[in-house]
Amino acid sequence: MIRHIACAAATIAVAAAVSGCDSAPPPQANARQVTVVGTGEAQGTPDTVTADVGIEVVAPDATTAMNQTSERQQAVIDALTAGGIDAKDISTTAVNLQPQYGENSVVTGYRAGNNLSVKIRELDNASRALGTIVTTGGDAARINAVSFSIADDSTLVSDARARAFEDAKDRAGQYAELSGMSLGRVISISEAPGNTPPQPFPVPAEARAADVPLQPGQQTVGFSVTAVWELS
Repeated sequence: MIRHIACAAATIAVAAAVSGCDSAPPPQANARQVTVVGTGEAQGTPDTVTADVGIEVVAPDATTAMNQTSERQQAVIDALTAGGIDAKDISTTAVNLQPQYGENSVVTGYRAGNNLSVKIRELDNASRALGTIVTTGGDAARINAVSFSIADDSTLVSDARARAFEDAKDRAGQYAELSGMSLGRVISISEAPGNTPPQPFPVPAEARAADVPLQPGQQTVGFSVTAVWELS
């Protein structure tokens, strides 16, 4: 009987030991690691122009101001679509109506304004489109700014991402060599787009569009990659 009790106690002890092993925290991750940040850029020539344009009219009363603004804006839209701009590339971005005050805060009239975003997908057509806006809108036309972009930048994005990773790998390899170790497997990778779109520049409405040189320059697509490697 005593022998059976001893065996049972031993069995319980072994089970408890196994259970204790199962609940033990996992071993700590390999402390020999290197974390680096790599950057990469790729450049391309913009092929799309986006113009921020507006129509602004001042009239003695609100109704007249809004009606004249709407008529001018519709005329501009019709002229742009007749010139080859797709209607889906023209969108209203703002509509406003504000009273104008004179002495003693007396309302002297109303200023109405409508803003449009016009995407021009052919650079060769950009100057002509801006000229159409000025000619059709007349003194009510406003060209606030234009900006350039690349319609499909997927190739540039892939190129910039690859360069960022290679930059990170080169940095990690250098640190491994300096510390007398070898670069192991990649543990983690995270990225952040570093693209900074070109800032739009103002184009005075009183200048004829044909006289305004539109130089697209280069657009840069950038990426920043944070990667962790094991060291051995």
